[in-house]
Amino acid sequence: MHARSLGHDGLTVPEIGLGCWQLGGGWGKDWNNDVAQAILEQAYQSGLRFIDTADVYGDGASERSIGQFLANHDDLTVATKVGRGAIYPDGYTRESVRAATERSMERLGVRQLDLTQLHCVPPAVLREGKIFDWLREMRDDGMIARFGASVETVEEGLLCLEQEGLTSLQVIFNIFRQKPLEELLPRARAQGVGIIVRLPLASGLLSGKMTRDTVFGADDHRNFNRDGQQFNVGETFAGIEFATGVALAEQVAGFVPPSMTMAQMALRWLLDQDAVSVVIPGASSPAQVSANAAAAALPPLPAEVHQGLAKLYREHIHAAVRGPY
Repeated sequence: MHARSLGHDGLTVPEIGLGCWQLGGGWGKDWNNDVAQAILEQAYQSGLRFIDTADVYGDGASERSIGQFLANHDDLTVATKVGRGAIYPDGYTRESVRAATERSMERLGVRQLDLTQLHCVPPAVLREGKIFDWLREMRDDGMIARFGASVETVEEGLLCLEQEGLTSLQVIFNIFRQKPLEELLPRARAQGVGIIVRLPLASGLLSGKMTRDTVFGADDHRNFNRDGQQFNVGETFAGIEFATGVALAEQVAGFVPPSMTMAQMALRWLLDQDAVSVVIPGASSPAQVSANAAAAALPPLPAEVHQGLAKLYREHIHAAVRGPY
């Protein structure tokens, strides 16, 4: 699998990684460590060496599952996140951020985190800037090797790019949310800041497998947050109302080349963007990991496909995206 630069310190990672929000559970299912280990093993066998998690995924279960896997696999780059859970939205202190980081280190079983990221903290906290001083202090103390930020909006990303030492930005970016192409991605590329893409399939809408009648479990965020009831609406279906998203996905399907699935085209579209460092689709089964990894071996999309998807976004999708963007 082709490797790409992540940040400005020489770290390279395979262009497809594994997002671990739903690792073995968490989307309407109980956490299952056996499933998690099978997914991680398939990811490893498929050449995925970049793993993204967070301290709140499964209330720490995701980090613990990854920590178990790391005990026998020492050539992975693991990124985690800090800033949600108990300290959100107004409990950010040097001590609370440091303590949360130490708990992540313990669950992962490491002496140093490869990359820690602010986890969608409020814009006012980013603007104040003290939290970046605490990250730099932890880097200088050897607790973390690098730091970045996971953001909800272009504005938040631009605020983070003002900070010295930032390694990466994690953004919601996909065929349904193309706004980062305008300013954020070019700025990040010019500054040598890596781009980690989350929700590449828009919570599954861009898999092409959903219909208006698809039902989600009560504990699945695609049910309880589909209109932003619990957290930022953009984290679910890229901020698009579900029925509208299904209809738009049907239009996107018209651009899928014969040699690809719709999900693979959506991933390939992202890989064709030269500012992207790594794309982190999630997976609830080993088979999904294999299918996602296969996108890296596919050829770039034809220019007419890119042009058609850009036109579709401008004329029909952009106006359907809800929430801060």
